Amino acid sequence: MTARIAPASPPFPADVQTALDNIMRGKPPLALFTTLARDPRLFHKFFSAGLLDRGHLSLRAREIVIHRTTALCRSEYEFGVHVAVFATRAGLDDVQLRSVVHGGPADTCWTDDERSLLLLCDALHADCTIDDALWQRLEHTFSHDAILELVMLAGFYRTVSYLTNALRLPLEPDAARFPPAQPVA
Repeated sequence: MTARIAPASPPFPADVQTALDNIMRGKPPLALFTTLARDPRLFHKFFSAGLLDRGHLSLRAREIVIHRTTALCRSEYEFGVHVAVFATRAGLDDVQLRSVVHGGPADTCWTDDERSLLLLCDALHADCTIDDALWQRLEHTFSHDAILELVMLAGFYRTVSYLTNALRLPLEPDAARFPPAQPVA
């Protein structure tokens, strides 16, 4: 697949290069980042909305939401980048990665709290809101600040999915791919 918009090429403006160096830590920048670097204003707006810092969520909760949201949006690009970089550190195994793409909250590989995260992603994706029953379920585990972060995280990664899909970014070579629906025998 050929990207619809060519990425920017180095040399990048000093502030963009500094941001890329901080994000990529010596690795080549992702196509998404270099495409956004075409316009330094958009590049910085995108990264100022980033939610990959230590916020109100555990790494595992954050990655479950990102993986589910990008899977629902069919953004194999972003799903694959997050699997490659964060899945092992977040303790997500092959069964859970398959479930997040092809299964759902009822799958036995999830705890009750993790099911709540999947239900949140599914509700936001389908209806762009959270009903009262799910809100109460979330309040059982998460603070209001954490719930706010969860909603922002799902929304941000829906936007990222729009970008990666609409721009038809080629999959990153070292990123994971969507798992097959059934385990390979």
